[in-house]
Amino acid sequence: MQLVNGTQLVAVVIAGGSGTRFWPLSTADRPKQFLALFGQRTLLQATVDRLQGLVPPERTLIVTAARFAGTVRAQLPHIPLGNIIAEPQARDTAAAIALAGLVCRRRFGNPVMAVLPADHVIEPAAAFHRALRSAAAAARGTGRLYTFGIRPTYPATGYGYLQAGEPAAPPAGEDDGELPHFRVQQFREKPTRDVAEEYVRAGNYYWNSGMFVWSTDTLLAAVERYLPEHARRLFPLEAYIDTPQWEEQLAAAFGRVPKISVDYGIMEKAAEVYMIAAPFRWSDVGGWAALADFLDQDAAGNAVRGVVHGLDARGNVVFCEDASEVVALVGVEDLIVVRAGNRTLVARKDRVEDVKRLVEAMGQPGSG
Repeated sequence: MQLVNGTQLVAVVIAGGSGTRFWPLSTADRPKQFLALFGQRTLLQATVDRLQGLVPPERTLIVTAARFAGTVRAQLPHIPLGNIIAEPQARDTAAAIALAGLVCRRRFGNPVMAVLPADHVIEPAAAFHRALRSAAAAARGTGRLYTFGIRPTYPATGYGYLQAGEPAAPPAGEDDGELPHFRVQQFREKPTRDVAEEYVRAGNYYWNSGMFVWSTDTLLAAVERYLPEHARRLFPLEAYIDTPQWEEQLAAAFGRVPKISVDYGIMEKAAEVYMIAAPFRWSDVGGWAALADFLDQDAAGNAVRGVVHGLDARGNVVFCEDASEVVALVGVEDLIVVRAGNRTLVARKDRVEDVKRLVEAMGQPGSG
């Protein structure tokens, strides 16, 4: 049985999201988590790769939409088939995580769960391991709900924020004491620009990473307290896990579960919420503009994948699915240029958030 600092650990990777921000590379059948935006590995594969040496495949659960289960199997052939939990409908993260918690309790007792989105970039892996070990050790047997706060590098308006309260010493003997732990004083929703600037100046606000660490019993007790309809609909499913009736029972119950995120449903209501100031580099890669930090850059500040020739062209982001494709830029600045198959996107950086609205109007919902 895998132990981290003496703690049983299970990784729960949430891989069911979809959107439109990475059109035209993404499609309805291939959302962001299944894309290889950097190198040869997809974001989902990189997320699971990052767990090597920390959590083995047999203790790694992947929660995804039923229609993506085949894609997950193809990208992660080393994950046991029974560890791919296929949601019959999208009911947001509270339902997905509660379902994973029931599987954890049924199979493993009361392990510590590390809940990780499948589409984030985190570097270096060693620092991530250190933070996860620290949170797991502190969460074991304490009733604490842990998350990771990302120190903001600019006044982002697209992220929620965590307000760090007083420092919190990990339980005696449960942690190496090297990473700062804080009680979360308050969750803040996505702010305006002026408010985000105030948060950055204050110094005790962190981006909400959307990653969580808690014991299984602590999570399920929180579901029962704060989301009683989730408990009423989902908890009876535990008796059917790993039985022939599982899919039928899941399909009958899941669609009736209220649609709500775990942030709104639990984290913003619970008292024992803590955070670790993350020692790693993090990005949720929320859209094409975010790729600039991870692609090669030329002397004019163009972030590129592909063969790009520029004349008086500065600060652009160019991404070609076929890395041998040639793109020429003349006299343009701050554009997003994407080539994928027979589809092309050209947008100003300051309008790239409108891609979602455009694609929906085209009647070709993509995914991102």
